[in-house]
Amino acid sequence: MSGSAATAPTGFRPALWVPGDWNALFGFGTNILVNLLVLTGLLRFVLGMPDAITFGRILPAVGLMLFLSTAYYGWLAWRLAQASGRDDVCALPSGISVPHMFIVVFVVMLPIKLATGDPVKGWEAGLAWVFIQSFILMIGGFVAPVVRRITPRAALLGTLAGVSVTFIAMRPALELITTPVIGVVAFAIILLAWFGGVRYPGRLPAGLVAILFGLAVAWGAKLVGIDVGGVSGPGFLAALHGIGFSVPLPAVGHVFGGFEFLGVILVTAIPFGIYDLVEAMDNVESAEAAGDAYPTTRVLTADGAVSLIGCLMGNPFINAVYIGHPGWKAMGGRIGYSFATGAVVLVLAWLNLISLLSSLVPIVAIAPILLYIGMLIGAQAFQETPHSHAPAIVLAFAPHLAHWARTLIDGALAAAGTSAPAVGLDKLGQAGVLYAGLEVLGEGAILGGLILGAIAAFIIEREFRRAAAFALAGAVLTFFGFMHGPAVGVAVKPALAVSYLLVAGLLMAAARAGAPAPAVPHGAVPAE
Repeated sequence: MSGSAATAPTGFRPALWVPGDWNALFGFGTNILVNLLVLTGLLRFVLGMPDAITFGRILPAVGLMLFLSTAYYGWLAWRLAQASGRDDVCALPSGISVPHMFIVVFVVMLPIKLATGDPVKGWEAGLAWVFIQSFILMIGGFVAPVVRRITPRAALLGTLAGVSVTFIAMRPALELITTPVIGVVAFAIILLAWFGGVRYPGRLPAGLVAILFGLAVAWGAKLVGIDVGGVSGPGFLAALHGIGFSVPLPAVGHVFGGFEFLGVILVTAIPFGIYDLVEAMDNVESAEAAGDAYPTTRVLTADGAVSLIGCLMGNPFINAVYIGHPGWKAMGGRIGYSFATGAVVLVLAWLNLISLLSSLVPIVAIAPILLYIGMLIGAQAFQETPHSHAPAIVLAFAPHLAHWARTLIDGALAAAGTSAPAVGLDKLGQAGVLYAGLEVLGEGAILGGLILGAIAAFIIEREFRRAAAFALAGAVLTFFGFMHGPAVGVAVKPALAVSYLLVAGLLMAAARAGAPAPAVPHGAVPAE
């Protein structure tokens, strides 16, 4: 383990809790809470899942999986701290994979629910999907270290930063600016503490101060008849009556019942299994750049194992190491926040307190924490790579920007009761919306960003053969639809695959020709 090169003092025992863990607990805990609230809404209002299954089967299993995951990564951090003799080791954050949460709901569970008229069938298909994903993760864990070793850090961190800027930072930014009395001020509260070093009275964590501020403003305004935070008195009273106790029960029969829909499941299970591998590698690389080196194989196999346990107990959502380790570490998080978060989530899920919290705390008070994390991860890509690789990082952003823009366009058109094909791609193009380009560039954005970033980084370093290897990998991935395509298949985007092949040939020709050294420094603009 590369992070344990230092010799640990004899008998060194890392602290399980430090004051900074309070900051990380409230920050990371609210992150997890937001995801649980979104997940609950998807189950109840999109899938129409009965509350008996949502609160009695799925959420208790989710709580168990998250408890096992956070406990394991807390233990792994303790082992790293003990082996290295360091007291600044931060545990990897983990939780439900947010992209997969939407994919399994809208691409797997909802179509099957609509086809059968039975939300339980959709639940079973989701369980079978996670079952397959879990084994892809565990097997892929032994391949991922090799990929990580041969891929430039600019590509790994660049594609991760693309996710953070678009899908993690932008929505919270829009939410807080539309409810500025809470959102903008709460954001300033967080920035003052986590960037400016300001300490609040009683050494209260900044995340808690922001939430308490938002809660006070939202409910204070509510009392005088002004709605600024989306909180609800009747909703809160109804949630109080819903408090109960549920433990997860084995759901093996439901898991294998979902194999009835294997054809639909495999279309997304394989490409998203690869997505998981790349995302986990990116996040482990991000943690190592922040000073904590964790073994990639152990991380991926752990994600697969806890996902499998959760699946067999009724949870149709996969576990993943989260983006954001440098953020929690920068705010003082170490080991204890991971254990504590898992314990809190377990209590919330098993006592059905999630709906209570959703009616009490305005979401806009939590959004600034996610924006902070997005800012930090986006900045890390530039700070922890050679300055000359900055153009490669920007290129790695491009697929994520395309994916994000397409998501907004699709949502807007769906709200208007139409779609891009119905409007017509030509009409959209005349309005300046190159929808077809967004669609192709944005599909498989994690892999697309990694491949493009790696090609650019190796060209900058004049390692043309390595750049050619990644261009060849891009050709293969594109041909079979793992990137730039809507689904896995054969000859999904043949013209684009051939283009990557031609690029690989051009790069090999440059390597054989021994191209002369550039006349300008890396990153500079040549004179006309």
